Amino acid sequence: MSQRPIDRSPDLKRLRDEGYNLQVVEAYLVVWDIPYLAAKDEIKRGILVCVLSLANDIATPPGDHTANFIGAYPCHADGSQITQIVNSENNLKVSDELTTNFYLSAKPQPSGRYENFYDKVTTYVRLISGPAQEVDQDVTANTFTLVRDDEHDEIFNYFDTASSRADIVEVNRKMCLGRVAILGHGGTGGYILDYVAKVPVREIHLFDGDLFLQHNAFRAPGAPSGDELEKQPYKVDHFYDIYSKMRKGIVPHREFMSAENLHLLEGMNFVFISMEAGTVKKAVIEKLLQLNIPFVEVGMGVYLRNNVLGGLLRTTAATAKNSDHLWGRISLSDGGVKNEYDKNIQIAELNALHAAFAVIKWKKIFGFYDDRRGEHYSTYAIGRNDTNNEDAA
Repeated sequence: MSQRPIDRSPDLKRLRDEGYNLQVVEAYLVVWDIPYLAAKDEIKRGILVCVLSLANDIATPPGDHTANFIGAYPCHADGSQITQIVNSENNLKVSDELTTNFYLSAKPQPSGRYENFYDKVTTYVRLISGPAQEVDQDVTANTFTLVRDDEHDEIFNYFDTASSRADIVEVNRKMCLGRVAILGHGGTGGYILDYVAKVPVREIHLFDGDLFLQHNAFRAPGAPSGDELEKQPYKVDHFYDIYSKMRKGIVPHREFMSAENLHLLEGMNFVFISMEAGTVKKAVIEKLLQLNIPFVEVGMGVYLRNNVLGGLLRTTAATAKNSDHLWGRISLSDGGVKNEYDKNIQIAELNALHAAFAVIKWKKIFGFYDDRRGEHYSTYAIGRNDTNNEDAA
């Protein structure tokens, strides 16, 4: 919950100044203490819930004319139900404490749209509270409740309005993990971070001891300037600077994983392995298995033939349900045959696609996405443009 959007938005601040009991919860505007008349002339208090539209946590005009209500079915003074604004019953979970009961629709005429949230809220309050005030003219939604500020615990620097607009806040809450690590940020790892940064994970730990150089700019998310490249920052610092603009909890580690720092994996809820093959990767996997930490490993092999690029993207997952397949699927060789990927060919789109495969699998493991096959190993072949799923759990 936060008062920040209310402080920054003239229409919301006007509502609070007039005594409405407001809160912003998961990018929903929640208005408490709305008096209404329930069945048998009983006056009760309900809660109005509207999806917020924000720009840098400043309210923009409402996206639509609808709202939600928590309470019993509101009635007219004659006891009949207010069917004119109640569209249907619903069950939208806004938070652990708030689940709506009714979906409301009161379209203003003739425009069909509310200009701001002050107009929208006061219209709904008038329609819902009017019959109650016919019974008791002293009841009001302007309760002047004490204002509290609880925004110190927010993960993002501004609200995630994408989830609230799509009503997937409850699904998104499944990804509220404590700590996730990304090992390696040469190409795919940067895009994994780009996707994970938008998820409500409390801490994202970045591990890589390399500098962010000019060739990295052509295979990483974002568009660094020449001045930024000239500074040659560590990759983890470069990404920290980008994503800390959006969220808290980015923890850069200017070091590669090694036998000496495997203990840093302790306490992670999930790990993405996007580092090069080698004996260190084997030690990382053994450590994660020992700690029962689920993970996804990504490996890419790209070759040049007849002047076109082909190859394979490999995504391997390990969970409590299945880890027996790992040693036959993941490359652990330090040397061997070099492919074109080792030459840092500019394949940003393959890195991004591979990161998307890894993050989708991660979200499947935690119940965000439907997972009917339960595959723990999948490949994408560039030439055939097809995917293959194996090692189901």
